[in-house]
Amino acid sequence: MGGKQKTLAILTGTALAAGLTSPAFGAGTAHSAAPPTGATGSGASVVEWNRALITILSDPKAQSATVQPTRSFALLQAAEYDAVVSITRAGPAYTFSVPAPRGARTDAAADQAAHDVLVALYPAKQAAVDQRLNGQLSAIPGGAGKQAGIAVGAAVARRLISLRSHDGSSAKPLRFRPGDKAGDYRPTPPDFPAPVFTNWGSVKPFVPAAGRQFRPAAPPAVSSAEYATALNQVKSLGSRTSTTRTPDQTTAAKFWAATPVWNVWNEITQNLVTSQNASLEKAVKVFARLDLSLADTAIAMYDAKYAYRVWRPVTAIRLGGTHYNTRIVGDTHWTPLLTTAPDPSYPSAHAALSQAAATTLAGFYGARHHLAVTSKGITRTFAGFQDAATEAWLSRIWSGQHTSLDNRAGQQLGAHVADFVAGRL
Repeated sequence: MGGKQKTLAILTGTALAAGLTSPAFGAGTAHSAAPPTGATGSGASVVEWNRALITILSDPKAQSATVQPTRSFALLQAAEYDAVVSITRAGPAYTFSVPAPRGARTDAAADQAAHDVLVALYPAKQAAVDQRLNGQLSAIPGGAGKQAGIAVGAAVARRLISLRSHDGSSAKPLRFRPGDKAGDYRPTPPDFPAPVFTNWGSVKPFVPAAGRQFRPAAPPAVSSAEYATALNQVKSLGSRTSTTRTPDQTTAAKFWAATPVWNVWNEITQNLVTSQNASLEKAVKVFARLDLSLADTAIAMYDAKYAYRVWRPVTAIRLGGTHYNTRIVGDTHWTPLLTTAPDPSYPSAHAALSQAAATTLAGFYGARHHLAVTSKGITRTFAGFQDAATEAWLSRIWSGQHTSLDNRAGQQLGAHVADFVAGRL
């Protein structure tokens, strides 16, 4: 960037135009030969397919579960990346490369791979996805190179979907038995729903060997002074009737809760790729690294959540009068600003996922980018990726969802996963 800062305007949460086991990166097929003729295209098509997935996910009937889209993004971007690398031979494939004749077009390969993944994941959306593919391919000159690229993309998508078909993502969630000791997670008010994604920590990661590979250290005991300090902060700042939380903090809390956090970071990346006029090869790599990091962070995060099973702040504050920690004064009527998510508190999802994204994007574009991000009519501005990630995790204190202990563990987890993925792609 040469020290220059660029302002990026990102619109999130809007209705966009419609339209097994996998080896680690190091196990992929590396290439050193010069790229075959026919390697061509810009990053614009990669952005369009990423937008297409967000459009699909905006339909509640497509996929209502909250964390599963991280897997969809990872499959989409890994397929495009492997399709392009099969032709350019410019680096290691994520899972594999397929034979590609000289002259095969990378843009056709990426388009076909993206289409086939989305149709496999969302067959009810095939008509719209077919229409998008036809539009993308119509802009590519006809000939043997185009047809060869289409064949490469189809082969990659088919093999990748097959490899991930038994990754554990469709397994029935494990039954959760709430604890009754101080610190044990239990369902939260107002509706006390059963905890979700109890099985997600056992899903086969895309890059690490297992979800537990980056499990953070155990949290401080709920009887400790450190825990009391962290919880009392949430009690003050995260209450629905807080007098210590500023209006801007309230706005930020609602902003980061309004749109799935992986959508926010994918749309930030869309704008980066567009504003930088990224090549197709650069775009598929940026998106692959981002979304593989987010997917694997989600798996690792749920592994840790259900390994430690820490209660949420609302439970801890309402039970403070039971004297599990004399530094905490209970309030049986305490209510968070926003309704608590139905899963354990440690580590924080927003902290983990946002740190993974910020670490990934800073690795490509440097730390300093002025971001202007709009979601549900609210705009937030940031001086860089880390500033956005930091506000994302602070928002969970301001909304009464998490303690700083949850956030710290999430940050460390997300950074470790992102660094691991970057080392293999």
